[in-house]
Amino acid sequence: MYALVDCNNFYASCERAFNPNLRNKPMAILSNNDGCVISRSDEAKALNLPMGAPIFKWEAFCKANNILIYSSNYPLYGDMSSRVMSILKQFTPNVEEYSIDEAFMQFKGFEGCDFEDYGNQIRQRLLKWTGLPTCVGIAPTKALSKVANKIARKFPNETKGVYVIDSDEKRTKALKWIKLEAVWGIGYGLQKRLKAKGCKTALDFVQLPDEWVRKNFSITEWKLKKDLEGISKLELDEFQTKRAIATTRSFEYTFSDIENIKERISTFATSCAEKLRKQGSSCHIIYVILRSDRHKKGTAQHRASKAISLPYPTNSSLIISNCAVDSVVSIFKKGIKYKRAGVIVTGLVPTNNHQLDMFETEDPKHKPLMDTIDALNAKYENYKIKLGNQDLKRTWKMRQERLSPRYTTNINDIIKVK
Repeated sequence: MYALVDCNNFYASCERAFNPNLRNKPMAILSNNDGCVISRSDEAKALNLPMGAPIFKWEAFCKANNILIYSSNYPLYGDMSSRVMSILKQFTPNVEEYSIDEAFMQFKGFEGCDFEDYGNQIRQRLLKWTGLPTCVGIAPTKALSKVANKIARKFPNETKGVYVIDSDEKRTKALKWIKLEAVWGIGYGLQKRLKAKGCKTALDFVQLPDEWVRKNFSITEWKLKKDLEGISKLELDEFQTKRAIATTRSFEYTFSDIENIKERISTFATSCAEKLRKQGSSCHIIYVILRSDRHKKGTAQHRASKAISLPYPTNSSLIISNCAVDSVVSIFKKGIKYKRAGVIVTGLVPTNNHQLDMFETEDPKHKPLMDTIDALNAKYENYKIKLGNQDLKRTWKMRQERLSPRYTTNINDIIKVK
């Protein structure tokens, strides 16, 4: 059996765990630089505040409806997520951390277990130890556990937050209830093709002939169909190194001068290089993007990108930063107010096992230098050692005007009991 444990309105619930005055009140969490709504409480959803709403357009609506707005507190959310995952591993060692607020669990050797009771134990322990409400869906396969979780979330009074699909009758009823677009793994393109075939629900999809699905779709869609039939084909994912690493950010303000943009790009490139070294990878390709503010309709717009292929793989901050800065200079246009930029490194290979070039290679001094910088930054934190073209007094410099305290990750923000 599999379980899908999902934290309800995770970002909002993390805020409420440390500030009980927020409970039962409409609230929303904003993206980087307080841009768009990325999380809403059930009360805010009931007021029809849309996901992704640009806050500068919806500020008056939020004030009129007393919707509380908070900046993203990523250190807090990341720490709470780690606590949730640690607790789940007390119930089974087979846990796949699917996202920051949900995880799949596999129960091997649990024959004869009362899974509804076990699911309630998981919920109660998470609520008691973290203060976060959750829903648990349990079924014979991963895809069905997703469906079971949606039922638990949709009908909290009837299910008490836990729903188990443990019979063919329950499976058929659940697949008949869930719409095609709500099925995990069915994206927009697949929806169009299936709806053209007359499919409206998940049950319609699983009733298609196996031969037709294998002929017209990939093996992934066939595996999803079998999973929904109750035949497990989608296993827990093992940890894999990333195939690409990206650092993209909106600026705190719009920049029209190249010096500020070069500094930001250097910082983003350095972050990518550090992530590469952390997972033991090197990159062959560096991709740089630069964007103006698309919300400013009355101003000149410019979107550009450039890719650089390296003759040898590298994870050196010096090389990646220099290439990224050269790229952004070549695509920069004077007179444009830029709002967003990013660096993506791809073509990843293991640092200790890759094809060498006969004529070009990285300066051998870079590796011990990078090792020393990483060690010093790990020891003193806050990235004390930076490149010369980075601003020593600033990191991301995100706009976070509505930021809550970092209750669990900063000693100065810890709750004081009076």
